[in-house]
Amino acid sequence: MRSRLLHLRLWLEKNDLFPKGKLAFVTLYILALDILLFIIQKLAGIFHGSFADYLGGWIIFLSFVVIVSGCVLAARWAASRLLWRLRNRLIVTYVFIGVIPLILLTLLGGLAFYLFSGQFAAYILTSKLDSELRRLNASSVFIADHISNDLGSGGSPTSLKIGNLTAQRSWDAIAWLDGKLLLRSGNASVSQFPSFVGSDLTSVVREHTALFLRSVTVSNTRDGRLVVLTSKALDQRVLADWATDLGEITVFRSDVAVENPTPIYSMGSVPPARRWLDVPVSFGASRPVIDWSNGRTATPVRMSVQTRFSKLYELAFSSLGDLAPTLEFVLFVVIIGLIIFEGAAWYVGTRLTRSVTGAVGQLYQATTHINRGDFSHRIPVTSKDQLAALANSFNSMTASIEKLIIEQKEKQRLQNEITIAQEVQAQLFPRHITQLPSLEVHGFCRPARSVSGDYYDFLPLGSERLMLAVGDVSGKGISAALLMATIHSAVRAYSIEGIPALRQVQAVGAGPTLVAEYDPIIPGAELSPGTLLSLLNHQLYQSTPMEKYATLFLAVYHGHEHRLTFSNAGHLPPLLLSESGSVRRLEDGGTVVGLFDSVNYDECSVQLRPGEIFLAYSDGVTEPENDFGEFGEQRLVELVQENRDLPLHRISEIVTAAVEDWIGGAEQPDDVTLVLARAR
Repeated sequence: MRSRLLHLRLWLEKNDLFPKGKLAFVTLYILALDILLFIIQKLAGIFHGSFADYLGGWIIFLSFVVIVSGCVLAARWAASRLLWRLRNRLIVTYVFIGVIPLILLTLLGGLAFYLFSGQFAAYILTSKLDSELRRLNASSVFIADHISNDLGSGGSPTSLKIGNLTAQRSWDAIAWLDGKLLLRSGNASVSQFPSFVGSDLTSVVREHTALFLRSVTVSNTRDGRLVVLTSKALDQRVLADWATDLGEITVFRSDVAVENPTPIYSMGSVPPARRWLDVPVSFGASRPVIDWSNGRTATPVRMSVQTRFSKLYELAFSSLGDLAPTLEFVLFVVIIGLIIFEGAAWYVGTRLTRSVTGAVGQLYQATTHINRGDFSHRIPVTSKDQLAALANSFNSMTASIEKLIIEQKEKQRLQNEITIAQEVQAQLFPRHITQLPSLEVHGFCRPARSVSGDYYDFLPLGSERLMLAVGDVSGKGISAALLMATIHSAVRAYSIEGIPALRQVQAVGAGPTLVAEYDPIIPGAELSPGTLLSLLNHQLYQSTPMEKYATLFLAVYHGHEHRLTFSNAGHLPPLLLSESGSVRRLEDGGTVVGLFDSVNYDECSVQLRPGEIFLAYSDGVTEPENDFGEFGEQRLVELVQENRDLPLHRISEIVTAAVEDWIGGAEQPDDVTLVLARAR
């Protein structure tokens, strides 16, 4: 007995049927428990029927769990047996990529076509109803004009002509003058004067349980207020006329709930099928209904139409005439062509699958010989398919390739980060500069490397105020660009959004610290350049390494006063160039920001005279060297003075071109930043 059990276990292990995972053991345990409960239920049913019924629920639940777990285990076993070969995997992939999406698209297209056809049938039905309502409205307008003319000429309105018209059109007409019946033509089934009507009305109405198509025209005459109503019952005659070239039309009662539709009339019949797949198409439509007793909106009238694809096709392409059969033939040829193309795709896919799997098999056999060499590196493999075996064969050879790929990816990642940094930084510089009536401004920055550590910005603070910012961050590259972005966001936040008022507190054992008070709020537009520099200096000192700092010049220009209030935090002093050739330096302020804490920055104000040019620059403009020395501030001033009457962007181009010529073929040593402003 023991040898038989051992033989059974070996057979199960050989065919990969012996339970190995946790799910398999749990499933066997639940199955054993389920069988045990089933035996107990049968024994208990002999002595205690209610207890047996109680166990029945547990047996059903455990059986369900066993079936679900068994299906999962069977799927895993089938996948491991079926998908070990690459060929089988490719076939399954083709099925999921090609066959299943094609089936889903076909089902989706068929559903969309059916819904479109049903909507088209409903559209035809509602179009017929709207057409009938428009005819009623035109008739009521005609009758109203006829009666108004009779009353205006001093005569009495006659119903002879109106009666002939209603007899021909199979609808009724009735008119009131100041609420009194003036004339009636036809059966005129209206039971009361529509006192709720204040203006023209054309709609489907419900009177008691009957439905009517009615149009009311209201006009004022010299004898009083004239109301003309034309009415036509929504009955079998109307539906029969509509159903002639459409199909079966059914109208349901509008005074019952939607859940219990009750048909009133059903006219016409579903057209006979003309070809295979010419299935019936059924769709519904609804129209608003007015309760004639009070003029309020009632439950919409619901209608349904049932027809076939062939009838809708005939109506849709009726305007093509003799061209319709040709179009149908072309569509049929296209479908046949698609079927042939699909068959060819299957054939080509099968051939490609065989070629790929054959090549992989040959490569596998070759790599078994290569794998006999002294290759120590191994790729961790967790699967058990043919591709995993191929990976084991190429472990040693792929070590160097993997190293090269990792290095290349790292290089590409760094390049991508630099590219992203360039794009982000380009968004930080102002692209649309607001010009004031009394001041025109221009800025330019060209990085020495991929990204720049220089900074400039123009922030409008109203129609007549503008903040100018120029800065230079220590260092170059990504770190300088990040600090530049921090300064940019901080200046804009403090200037535009405002900040909580700050106070200094002295903690025990600690130095002075700026603590945010949330009330009151200092508006950003009212902050002075010196205050902004103090706040920014504290922020950078607390959040950046000790070796990181920046020079920064902030100024607020007041257009009404032509006054520039500024504070300079260690930046190269901007210059004011007058038309007479004099130069004023804007030096007041303090040291660089981010290097020392608790620094106060002085402010100063200067008056800008018309024609005077404000010039701010970074050291990348004046410090480039060649065999003749530095470019220098004096050469920069002379260039601007010589071209001061040109537009600011042309002055910027001339200066940067001169710096390029000065550098020559050498690499640009530093970021070139130039900010110009001219008082008007």
